[in-house]
Amino acid sequence: MKIRLAAPITKDSIVDGPGLRMVIWTQGCVHHCAGCHNPETHSLTAGMEIDTSSIISEMEQIKLHRGITLSGGEPFLQTEALIGIAQRAKQLGLDVWSYSGFTWEQLNNCKAANYQSNVKLLQYIDVLVDGRFMLHMRQPGLRFRGSANQRIIDVQQSLDQNDVVLASYCVY
Repeated sequence: MKIRLAAPITKDSIVDGPGLRMVIWTQGCVHHCAGCHNPETHSLTAGMEIDTSSIISEMEQIKLHRGITLSGGEPFLQTEALIGIAQRAKQLGLDVWSYSGFTWEQLNNCKAANYQSNVKLLQYIDVLVDGRFMLHMRQPGLRFRGSANQRIIDVQQSLDQNDVVLASYCVY
């Protein structure tokens, strides 16, 4: 399956979630948040298209990493391509983080056009940082997020409880 990336995979990030991480930078975003630190990822047609199998091959070679992070752009515009990647990450014992400008409530709205694939991808995500970046709420000292409105959500507990459960990372 093909996926459109904004940049080559970052193999050794320490800022996109806890521990050493591999970051997949998806191309395309519909949010266009003022002050976005990745505005080059907004175009739906820019970037490069690659096969997801090459990402999985790279992921299978990492050794010291705690997990992968799905970023962008907006990962939830390419859920079908990311499902297999996230599923394989879990099989390899990696945790999966994702950033999204969509809120938890928007992703889980049964009336959303891609509701089924959103729910399927969320099944493989451990932590979701949700919500649009809001420049007026920017706080540089926040851990793993750019503005105070963004939540760090424990996805699996939230799915189990059918309600948003904030991850312990929120206390930092």
